[in-house]
Amino acid sequence: MYFPTSAAKRLATVPALPNIPAEPALSVLPSPRKSFFSVLTRNGISVWRVRPTSILAYLSRTPASIVDHGENVEAHWAPDGSRIVIQTSLSFLVLISVSYNVGEPVYQTPPLPSAAQRSFLAGPGEGLALNPISLHFEGVIRVEGTLISASPRRHYILFSTKNPAAVQRIPWPTDPDDENSESRFGNYETWVFNDNDFHWFVEPDVSVTHVSYMRNAAVETWLTSDGRVYFVQLNEENQSDPEIPAEEMYDVEDPSRLLPSMNTPSAWLGTCIHDFPSPRWHQKQRRVDPLSPVDEQPPRRTFEEPKRAVKVALNNRFSVFAIGMAGGGVSLTSFPSSLFQTTPPPSTPLAIPNPYNRQPGEVCALDWSSDGYVLAVGWRHGWALFSVGGRCLASGGLGGGEESAIDNEKFQDAFMHGVLDLFWAPGNFELFVLAHRQADQVDGQLFVIPCAKSATSGQQSPDNTRYAFLQMDDRALIYRGADQPDMSIINPESDVWQHVKVPLAYMATNWPIRYSSLSNDGRLIAIAGRRGLVHYSSTSGRWKVFADEMQEQAFTVRGGLLWFHHVLVAAVDVNKTYQIRLYSRDLELSNQHVLHREILQSPVVVLSLVDNSLLVYTADNTLFHYLIVPTKDTIKLHLCGSITFNGIIASPQSVRMLSWMIPSSQKQLGDPVDDLAVATVLMVVGGQLVLLRPRKTAEQEVQYDMQIFADRIEFCWIHLRGIGALENSLWGYDGQSMRVWLNALNIETPPTEMQTLVPGQPLAKSVKESVNIQLDFYPLSVLMDKGIIIGAEPETATRSNLPFVLFRHSTSSHLFLHHIFLCHLQDNHIQDAVIFATHYQSLVYFAHALEILLHTIVESEAEHDAAEDSPEGTVLPAVVEFLDYFDQSLDVVVRCARKTEMIRWRRLFSVVGNPKALFEACIASQRLDTAGSYLLVLHNLEQLTEDNHDAIRLLRAAIAASNWQLCREILRFLHSVDDTGNALRDALARTQLDLEVMTNGQSH
Repeated sequence: MYFPTSAAKRLATVPALPNIPAEPALSVLPSPRKSFFSVLTRNGISVWRVRPTSILAYLSRTPASIVDHGENVEAHWAPDGSRIVIQTSLSFLVLISVSYNVGEPVYQTPPLPSAAQRSFLAGPGEGLALNPISLHFEGVIRVEGTLISASPRRHYILFSTKNPAAVQRIPWPTDPDDENSESRFGNYETWVFNDNDFHWFVEPDVSVTHVSYMRNAAVETWLTSDGRVYFVQLNEENQSDPEIPAEEMYDVEDPSRLLPSMNTPSAWLGTCIHDFPSPRWHQKQRRVDPLSPVDEQPPRRTFEEPKRAVKVALNNRFSVFAIGMAGGGVSLTSFPSSLFQTTPPPSTPLAIPNPYNRQPGEVCALDWSSDGYVLAVGWRHGWALFSVGGRCLASGGLGGGEESAIDNEKFQDAFMHGVLDLFWAPGNFELFVLAHRQADQVDGQLFVIPCAKSATSGQQSPDNTRYAFLQMDDRALIYRGADQPDMSIINPESDVWQHVKVPLAYMATNWPIRYSSLSNDGRLIAIAGRRGLVHYSSTSGRWKVFADEMQEQAFTVRGGLLWFHHVLVAAVDVNKTYQIRLYSRDLELSNQHVLHREILQSPVVVLSLVDNSLLVYTADNTLFHYLIVPTKDTIKLHLCGSITFNGIIASPQSVRMLSWMIPSSQKQLGDPVDDLAVATVLMVVGGQLVLLRPRKTAEQEVQYDMQIFADRIEFCWIHLRGIGALENSLWGYDGQSMRVWLNALNIETPPTEMQTLVPGQPLAKSVKESVNIQLDFYPLSVLMDKGIIIGAEPETATRSNLPFVLFRHSTSSHLFLHHIFLCHLQDNHIQDAVIFATHYQSLVYFAHALEILLHTIVESEAEHDAAEDSPEGTVLPAVVEFLDYFDQSLDVVVRCARKTEMIRWRRLFSVVGNPKALFEACIASQRLDTAGSYLLVLHNLEQLTEDNHDAIRLLRAAIAASNWQLCREILRFLHSVDDTGNALRDALARTQLDLEVMTNGQSH
């Protein structure tokens, strides 16, 4: 889904200012909207623009401030981006105000002659002015009790202390003359950890070392000093109305010193989400706080708990936590069902690639992409990208293979040896990583890794999954293998990717790309960035953009883009109103040429197109059904009906994909206007693949029975017009394997009780899939008419003459035909398998698919030979009967036999038949090459006579057919079975074969 590409950019973190000592960077932190990021050093902080990547402001603390308040340790942005809070080593909070000025740009482009301007165009995101930013010292807050961690909020700062072990909060400093600055969070409160108020702590004597808060989801986690993680929430229902006056919160003699408050009406609720057992000998020891000075700790046997949590990252899109541990492990843990849950929720450890058995070290950084699909992990000795389902998409520095091909003295990509911090840029096309400081240099720690990602990460539509469709920072990549001959698809060396660059004039001001859409035939492309949209036709090779920039900047695409033939359907926001617009590819892009506008009351979450039915799911939990109706002059949307999912879907924003299936009777005889009442609705809600089956009550009201098919589904699609048994088949990828449900419309399983579907919390056991296809690459598309799954896998290239690493991705393929065959044959549905196979019989590699099927069964039966009741042990006769329906069966059997160990031959031919009879059938049908392959089988099974009568008969038939290549193979076989040469001389004498004639015939 995400693949590093090209090479990483290296940025200079030391500002080019006089009298500024070079200091190594400690951390990088993006602003709340990720338009800016800060780089923290021991004595200063700088603010950068993400695109174009450039430094805008730098604030250096004075030596006196460093001595009095301590060195910088960690920085935090306020939720509104107006302040930066710096945590120091001497338990102080330094407040820095951030002012955004709209004035003269910081950097000016030098004037260029008109002839040279075409060669110096602004790149993606570089068209906006670099407005200045000012950093001002606002004040210092002294925290009593040894400050450990801080977390700025909208109205206050939450922080934790060590002595006493507590969590406290203070309001932001306000202007006493400003009457509007008061808030209901004006109290300074302290919550001291004790057994009564914090009874949900596993260990009582702990302190909070890190606080993670996600404002959009109102989710908060605490990382404690014992290495456990807690999911917490502040209950403020009983908060008293009177607020402590501001003058009583600070010491009169020392205004920077906080006074604790005894009024704590609020209470914290929580549950442990990451727990681990400690060794018994370690449990009997007296606990020592790891934050205490080393000289104060008593001598003891050291034990480093590898499962101790050190980093936490929250993913509200899929309702999952990523927990990084001290031993280098990373686990994915689901959200707890409630704050009163007594046991931790289930977790899944990630399989970290480590072929050379090198320890990655402690986890130093974790960050989820904004779409929730990919987790970036930084270790002390490496880094990696993982999908939400656990698939490793890229890695560096872990295997050690890169080190053997680089020159360490010239190598510059320090992040390959370890990562200190990282974050995703807007649009998730770039990963900013901060490497550990190198011993011989201070600067050059910050790198930017470009990535290509699947278009399904932004919008899961059937057309986007029909073709492998990747998008990069400034272009789209479309896989054209579906239009190529069969052999070009399975040839890994064939380059069938089309690169389509997005117009720079559009990307310069509307970066990053938010939505991409591909038409059903793969010829039309639509792209939507920060504002407006553009579309492209591969037939003409031209883009169409808005001629009026004001019209382009007036709306934002929100909810998706879809192609209906040559008409583009776009869900847009215009001046806080929500519309669905129809644009024609044949007309210019402008407001005057909009074919149709449909006004909605709520923003669109997901768009989906099924035939001529447009499905619109909005943020108010309502599904609208429109018919796209062509008229004489234009195309319009006709509203057929709507239905609400209140009480079924808890969070509408968690819906990632939408489609439906219509019963055959309704398709053939029903009115399309009534489809909504009988359609089975398919949704992906927070990673859960859900089917909602309609049923009518006695009052003729439509209600839904829910079926949860799977969890942690990264993307899925349904083939309503599939081939044979694949019609109405449902395909989903969970990060490990492709799961296929054949005829999902008719799967019978007990429905769950109707209750609200909360992402991350399964309501019932998942529905078992019909076929499970294990893949060693990441799938991007299923070519249904070719029987192939297309995907990509990352590659890292290093060269001794290059000081950097090259990233690329290669195309991979996997046949899925034999998996479908096997599914039917295991159910003894031989006729269904034959009917399905006839649709693919003309493929060049059809015989290869049959061979894989037979080889799979022979090997699996050998493994389960001891278990007579094993289902695999009864499939071989059905497979052989299935093969007999095709002319390639004789070739398939012998090729499979020659690629299988000889100890399995007797079992194979006991079902297939006597190889001597198969040999005779090949000669009778003039399949001489196949008969030649059976000679080796007959020889190894000792079914050849001493005079080699069968070999000589085949040799004569080959001579008669002038198949000289086969003649050479037979003679070579006779020579190999008889070292004396008598068999070869006898064959030449009995056939009167002239070697000179055979050689001349072979040359011709």
